[in-house]
Amino acid sequence: MKISELSAACGLSIDTLRFYEKIGLIDPPPRDSAGRRDYPEEVLGWIRFLDQLNATGMKQADRIRYADLRRQGASTYAERRAMLETHRDEIIARQAELAAVRALMDHKVALYRQLEAEHDPEHDPEQETADV
Repeated sequence: MKISELSAACGLSIDTLRFYEKIGLIDPPPRDSAGRRDYPEEVLGWIRFLDQLNATGMKQADRIRYADLRRQGASTYAERRAMLETHRDEIIARQAELAAVRALMDHKVALYRQLEAEHDPEHDPEQETADV
């Protein structure tokens, strides 16, 4: 598929796809007789995986390292697994942090709802959780 088709299919701009190719996140595709990039269909799954790694906060340098290991083949399975395990642990830790923040937000929302219902303009809800 041409770069414009890939861009439409994966939602990344043509410039981003070229950048990904330049930094080694995606392999340079073969070229057609006119010299235009001709990507294989399989690249879509790889780009979706890269997007998921990015969405979960994996640093670009780590994604590039992972892509390089992937290029090296089966001999890097253990290292790739270890990278993903480490990243998964980071995601779990962030989820716990977000759960705590959500609990605080739930508390604050409930407090403001209560205050609105009571119409108490003198009560400052920020003082109740200043130490949080």
